[in-house]
Amino acid sequence: MQKNEVMALIDSLSVEEKIGQLVQLTGDFFTNETEETITGPIKKLGLNENYNIYHTGSILNITNAHEIIKIQEKYLENSGHKIPLLFMADIIYGFRTIFPIPLAQTCSWNFDLIEEAASISAKESYEEGLHVTFSPMVDIVRDTRWGRVMESPGEDTLMAELFAERVIKGLQGNSEQKIPKDKIAGCVKHFAAYGAPIAGREYNAVDMSEHTLREVYLPSYLSAVKAKVKLVMTAFNTLNGVPSTGNEWLNKMILRDEFKFAGVLISDYAAVEELITHGYANGPKEAAQLALKATVDIDMKTSVFANELGAIVNNNEQMMDLLNKAVYRILSLKNDLGLFEDPYRGLKERSAENSSILCSEHKKTALMLSEESIVLLKNNGVLPLEKGKKAAIIGPYHDEKSTLGMWAIKGDINDTITLKDGINEIVGNNKNPFCRGSHLIEKETAHLLGKFEDKIPNERISNDELIEEAVNLAKDSEIVILALGESIFQSGEGGSRTEITLPKPQQKLFEAIKKLNKQIITIIYSGRPLILTDVEKHSDALIQAWFPGIMGGKALANILYGISNPSGKLSMSFPRSVGQIPIYYNELNTGRPDLPENAFYRFASRYIDESNKPLFSFGYGLSYTTYQYNSVSLNKKLIRQNSHDELIITVEVENTGDYDGYEIVQLYIRDQFGSTARPVKVLKDFKKVFIRKGEVKTISFTITEEQLNIYRSDLSFASEPGQFDVYIGSSSEDLPLKESFELIQTS
Repeated sequence: MQKNEVMALIDSLSVEEKIGQLVQLTGDFFTNETEETITGPIKKLGLNENYNIYHTGSILNITNAHEIIKIQEKYLENSGHKIPLLFMADIIYGFRTIFPIPLAQTCSWNFDLIEEAASISAKESYEEGLHVTFSPMVDIVRDTRWGRVMESPGEDTLMAELFAERVIKGLQGNSEQKIPKDKIAGCVKHFAAYGAPIAGREYNAVDMSEHTLREVYLPSYLSAVKAKVKLVMTAFNTLNGVPSTGNEWLNKMILRDEFKFAGVLISDYAAVEELITHGYANGPKEAAQLALKATVDIDMKTSVFANELGAIVNNNEQMMDLLNKAVYRILSLKNDLGLFEDPYRGLKERSAENSSILCSEHKKTALMLSEESIVLLKNNGVLPLEKGKKAAIIGPYHDEKSTLGMWAIKGDINDTITLKDGINEIVGNNKNPFCRGSHLIEKETAHLLGKFEDKIPNERISNDELIEEAVNLAKDSEIVILALGESIFQSGEGGSRTEITLPKPQQKLFEAIKKLNKQIITIIYSGRPLILTDVEKHSDALIQAWFPGIMGGKALANILYGISNPSGKLSMSFPRSVGQIPIYYNELNTGRPDLPENAFYRFASRYIDESNKPLFSFGYGLSYTTYQYNSVSLNKKLIRQNSHDELIITVEVENTGDYDGYEIVQLYIRDQFGSTARPVKVLKDFKKVFIRKGEVKTISFTITEEQLNIYRSDLSFASEPGQFDVYIGSSSEDLPLKESFELIQTS
């Protein structure tokens, strides 16, 4: 359909039909008879009884091909203009082939593989009839108490920009307009700064300077827009006092006018109605007006647009124009998906026999990404394990299938390869003893999980009995592998925590095992960086598994026994204690920095009871081999503004250990002076390189003036002349190589 045809279609619609395109409902509105719908879902949502559900534009979270065909057929049969429905769902990190959670994925630093995983998610979603996924989430997060950190790319802006770009490319393909077969539309979220809630509490207010917003938080959304993302989702939070869903400055002036985003802007779940709860809109009519003026195109799961927009646009040319533009953007998305030509996008031609869902190739990619996402945090030489060494595998995650994370809505835990499965495949069944060791969490605290309380089983065996069994098992083994972590329901949306330590039953297990003076390998499953200060101290090896997806158990076993050499590095800092939060590597220096040469100086920016440094820093991760950074050189010491000069930085890295491996070589830059205070270091580039044992590899980086741009004191975005330091190494805290250069002003 051409643009003029879309415009002609809009002109043919009544006001009610136009408004319907802006309404998103759930599938139960269409799976019942009309009479039941009126007394059921319509009443529950508060829709006006005169609302015609066959004007509706999109459906939320129907993910079954048979249901999608049935609903689309019924809808088109009853729709006057036969405009197909859009089907959208939360396919965040896999449809049925579940990959590691996004925070884990960025620990791979392998964005080719991340793109491939997104492409697989798109293909499987496409085969089940979905059109849009609410992914990627690209919110920067510096507070590990916030539960949705699991969905984020972490604390660094460059990593978030790359994640946004590559996930969108994987989901949508390379086409600028039409979305090809096997692809679906992406929706970047949450606009904006949703990852910085005060106190790390879900849905809480965000308060920050425009400078920080622009320099740290907005670039990842802009990266998605540049990648031609089809949809953007508004955030639940207020930003400097104004709720994002009704924020005209944020959505129209920045997203639409400045970023040039021409796609669909959809509210988060019920966020239009929540403008009233925020105290920003005086009733539903004002909420609808504020959201439409903020260029929100789709009202997800409320009755506000459906009930109120008719009166708002009536005899109001400006508001009618906004309505028409919203309808145009929605119909353009449907057109880009090819729905006018085929409302089912090939569903009627497909069959179970030619489905790729959960195929061996998809599982292979999931295994690779899981292996590369796992981070080895400590190893005193106990790893890799010898197959003949008797190891007791103990802990609530030793054979737990529920390791997919909270947002794997189509995941089936029966597809999961557990740690026990993975180890038995390598060493043989019954070679190593296994037991639970403790409860996952305290049943007494399960009510705090809200709707997920019933997911926590009533235990028939006491925690003390489980620990006693574990201690006896450990006594007869040469080594103990502890599989511990938080429940999947303790992170994710609504999963904010003030105590981000291991649950108490597992702490008691750890205390009992460490008294045996056995070698301990601890594996941590979690959706966030936990505080592992005591665990690290008493473990001989420590592995961060995250929630690793369906292939996690095989990936972990491969790493434990040296079949795979770990290469993951953290995309988010691990605090030593809650009191350090928020903690991140690219902090400002302050006027009184805590300098090593001034240890315990009272009037420095430091804690008197704890180090300023994280337990594990951004970019940190160990391998079974070792790397030595030998030398660094620059092709020039001066680069000129506006000259297209390129700074070539060359470094030699040697594999000095006994294993081949991948090293993630990281390049950080410090701007010594600026019109705004500059961070102590900022990641500007990295290379993940394979280096054989004994091999010396030469790696080159190119830095351009554009990479030196900052938001200046007047909020203009440009470079400033001055001195810059270059640091290269294996993490944000381990940077043995340093050089300097100068950016000079051209006359």
